[in-house]
Amino acid sequence: MAVLALRQSAGRGSRGRVWQAPEGNLNLSVLLRPGRPAAEAGMFALLAGVAVAEALESITSLAVTLKWPNDILFRQAKLGGILIDAVPSGLGLDWLVIGIGINLREAPRIEGRRTTALGEHGVELPPQTVANAVLERLEHWQDAPAAAIMQVWLARAHGIGTPIEVLAGGKLLQGSFAGLTPAGELLLRSEDRIEAISTGEVLLGPP
Repeated sequence: MAVLALRQSAGRGSRGRVWQAPEGNLNLSVLLRPGRPAAEAGMFALLAGVAVAEALESITSLAVTLKWPNDILFRQAKLGGILIDAVPSGLGLDWLVIGIGINLREAPRIEGRRTTALGEHGVELPPQTVANAVLERLEHWQDAPAAAIMQVWLARAHGIGTPIEVLAGGKLLQGSFAGLTPAGELLLRSEDRIEAISTGEVLLGPP
């Protein structure tokens, strides 16, 4: 099941952020009952990122990139984001909702972050057109092996060795991107050790 909202007046993002999405942007929620292990819930942010990137590129031919765990980027500015809500049942997932927001017409202003919209680059797309393309790619990827999803995601993301900072647990961690764990966690290399991070916000330096 999928729900497309024409606009949002009280949207919810990661870490409790609230924003408003004007009419013309994409506000899509998709309900899945994936039948996957509960440990793979975090993988769906990567899966959805790949689906969104492929959908946008199929329509616009623009090169879209990804940032862990849930950001869609164009020219290193945030073009959209993904939010996952999941409910486990035993060792599996009972249901999972993927929330997808893409700045088609207008980009919100976020302090300390670069944001952009396709409309700023001369691309005008109806939300329904983008939603249909995203749903097609989600269907393509939803049963794919986790290893295949990670491989494609990594090919679109900040490269191994990229200097990054990660806001996690109220701390700012510095190091370089060292890949992903089998569960989709970020690996941060700092001096002579590698740390797995399950939740946080990645800050990239200038291109």
